[in-house]
Amino acid sequence: MKKVILTSVFATFMLLFVSYNGNAQDKKATATTVQVIQFHSEHRCMTCNKIEELARIALKKYPTIPFSLVNADDKKNEKQCAQFQAYGSSLYLYNTKTKKIKNLTDMAFMNAGDQDKFISEFNKNMDAFLKS
Repeated sequence: MKKVILTSVFATFMLLFVSYNGNAQDKKATATTVQVIQFHSEHRCMTCNKIEELARIALKKYPTIPFSLVNADDKKNEKQCAQFQAYGSSLYLYNTKTKKIKNLTDMAFMNAGDQDKFISEFNKNMDAFLKS
Protein backbone atom coordinates (compact mmCIF):
# COMPACT_ATOMS: atom_id res chain seq x y z
CA MET A 1 0.00 0.00 0.00
CA LYS A 2 2.81 2.39 0.92
CA LYS A 3 4.57 1.56 -2.31
CA VAL A 4 1.48 2.44 -4.38
CA ILE A 5 1.05 5.78 -2.59
CA LEU A 6 4.74 6.66 -2.95
CA THR A 7 4.70 5.74 -6.62
CA SER A 8 1.58 7.86 -7.18
CA VAL A 9 3.12 10.84 -5.38
CA PHE A 10 6.37 10.48 -7.33
CA ALA A 11 4.50 10.23 -10.64
CA THR A 12 2.45 13.34 -9.81
CA PHE A 13 5.57 15.37 -9.00
CA MET A 14 7.23 14.22 -12.21
CA LEU A 15 4.20 15.28 -14.26
CA LEU A 16 4.10 18.67 -12.55
CA PHE A 17 7.83 19.18 -13.15
CA VAL A 18 7.65 18.24 -16.83
CA SER A 19 4.52 20.35 -17.33
CA TYR A 20 6.04 23.41 -15.63
CA ASN A 21 9.34 23.09 -17.47
CA GLY A 22 7.58 22.81 -20.83
CA ASN A 23 5.52 25.94 -20.19
CA ALA A 24 8.64 27.90 -19.28
CA GLN A 25 10.32 26.79 -22.50
CA ASP A 26 7.23 27.74 -24.54
CA LYS A 27 7.23 31.25 -23.04
CA LYS A 28 10.94 31.64 -23.71
CA ALA A 29 10.48 30.49 -27.32
CA THR A 30 7.63 32.99 -27.76
CA ALA A 31 9.69 35.81 -26.32
CA THR A 32 12.66 35.11 -28.59
CA THR A 33 10.47 35.36 -31.69
CA VAL A 34 9.67 38.96 -30.74
CA GLN A 35 12.08 41.82 -31.23
CA VAL A 36 12.09 45.58 -30.81
CA ILE A 37 13.32 47.61 -33.75
CA GLN A 38 14.06 51.31 -33.72
CA PHE A 39 14.56 52.99 -37.07
CA HIS A 40 16.41 56.29 -37.17
CA SER A 41 17.82 58.81 -39.61
CA GLU A 42 21.52 59.42 -40.08
CA HIS A 43 21.37 62.51 -37.87
CA ARG A 44 19.53 61.57 -34.71
CA CYS A 45 17.68 64.13 -32.62
CA MET A 46 17.64 64.28 -28.83
CA THR A 47 14.18 62.68 -28.68
CA CYS A 48 15.25 59.77 -30.90
CA ASN A 49 18.22 59.13 -28.62
CA LYS A 50 15.96 59.32 -25.56
CA ILE A 51 13.53 56.80 -27.08
CA GLU A 52 16.41 54.37 -27.57
CA GLU A 53 17.54 54.86 -23.97
CA LEU A 54 14.04 54.35 -22.55
CA ALA A 55 13.31 51.34 -24.75
CA ARG A 56 16.50 49.67 -23.53
CA ILE A 57 15.53 50.39 -19.92
CA ALA A 58 12.01 49.00 -20.49
CA LEU A 59 13.45 45.88 -22.13
CA LYS A 60 15.25 44.92 -18.91
CA LYS A 61 11.89 43.37 -17.93
CA TYR A 62 12.17 41.17 -21.06
CA PRO A 63 15.79 39.93 -21.10
CA THR A 64 15.27 37.49 -24.00
CA ILE A 65 13.89 40.12 -26.39
CA PRO A 66 16.52 41.74 -28.62
CA PHE A 67 16.70 45.43 -29.49
CA SER A 68 17.91 46.55 -32.91
CA LEU A 69 18.83 49.97 -34.28
CA VAL A 70 18.36 50.40 -38.01
CA ASN A 71 19.61 53.43 -39.92
CA ALA A 72 16.78 54.26 -42.33
CA ASP A 73 19.12 56.41 -44.45
CA ASP A 74 21.48 53.52 -45.17
CA LYS A 75 20.74 51.92 -48.56
CA LYS A 76 21.49 48.42 -47.21
CA ASN A 77 18.42 48.75 -44.94
CA GLU A 78 16.06 49.78 -47.75
CA LYS A 79 14.17 46.47 -47.86
CA GLN A 80 13.62 46.36 -44.08
CA CYS A 81 12.46 49.99 -44.05
CA ALA A 82 9.98 49.22 -46.83
CA GLN A 83 8.67 46.19 -44.91
CA PHE A 84 7.92 48.39 -41.88
CA GLN A 85 7.12 51.52 -43.91
CA ALA A 86 9.73 53.24 -41.75
CA TYR A 87 11.51 56.13 -43.39
CA GLY A 88 12.65 58.02 -40.30
CA SER A 89 12.51 57.78 -36.54
CA SER A 90 10.12 55.01 -35.47
CA LEU A 91 9.76 52.18 -32.97
CA TYR A 92 8.23 48.76 -33.63
CA LEU A 93 7.52 45.42 -32.01
CA TYR A 94 7.94 42.58 -34.48
CA ASN A 95 7.15 38.87 -34.31
CA THR A 96 9.53 36.99 -36.60
CA LYS A 97 7.27 33.92 -36.84
CA THR A 98 3.89 35.52 -37.47
CA LYS A 99 5.30 38.66 -39.15
CA LYS A 100 2.97 40.70 -36.95
CA ILE A 101 4.07 44.32 -36.47
CA LYS A 102 3.04 46.77 -33.73
CA ASN A 103 3.93 50.42 -34.34
CA LEU A 104 4.88 52.18 -31.08
CA THR A 105 6.16 55.38 -32.71
CA ASP A 106 3.36 57.68 -31.53
CA MET A 107 3.53 56.28 -27.99
CA ALA A 108 7.31 56.67 -27.94
CA PHE A 109 7.35 60.30 -29.06
CA MET A 110 4.41 61.26 -26.83
CA ASN A 111 6.08 59.82 -23.72
CA ALA A 112 9.82 60.33 -24.37
CA GLY A 113 9.86 63.15 -21.81
CA ASP A 114 8.37 61.00 -19.03
CA GLN A 115 10.39 57.87 -18.25
CA ASP A 116 7.78 56.26 -15.98
CA LYS A 117 4.95 56.82 -18.47
CA PHE A 118 7.09 55.57 -21.38
CA ILE A 119 8.05 52.38 -19.56
CA SER A 120 4.49 51.78 -18.36
CA GLU A 121 3.04 52.19 -21.87
CA PHE A 122 5.86 50.18 -23.45
CA ASN A 123 5.29 47.30 -21.01
CA LYS A 124 1.52 47.39 -21.55
CA ASN A 125 2.04 47.17 -25.32
CA MET A 126 4.71 44.47 -25.02
CA ASP A 127 2.60 42.30 -22.71
CA ALA A 128 -0.37 42.53 -25.08
CA PHE A 129 1.85 41.80 -28.09
CA LEU A 130 3.36 38.73 -26.41
CA LYS A 131 -0.14 37.37 -25.66
CA SER A 132 -1.41 37.86 -29.21
